[in-house]
Amino acid sequence: MATTEVASEVTGSVWKVELEEGDHVDEGSVIMILESMKMEIPVEAPVAGKLVDVRVSPGESVEEDQVVCVIQS
Repeated sequence: MATTEVASEVTGSVWKVELEEGDHVDEGSVIMILESMKMEIPVEAPVAGKLVDVRVSPGESVEEDQVVCVIQS
């Protein structure tokens, strides 16, 4: 099985985590929402599979290109 690391596209903070480890995701599913400069930026699954690792929590700061979760397909 392949794993896909999903990275933040912006520097900001985690506003809300929509899914949990173990959940199935479809390509395009919103996994979490980041907040940057008072804008909400959804983090979407680039592939379908199982969400196996969520590496951030609500309120946590993230940097651009930081891996925030891993999907196994």
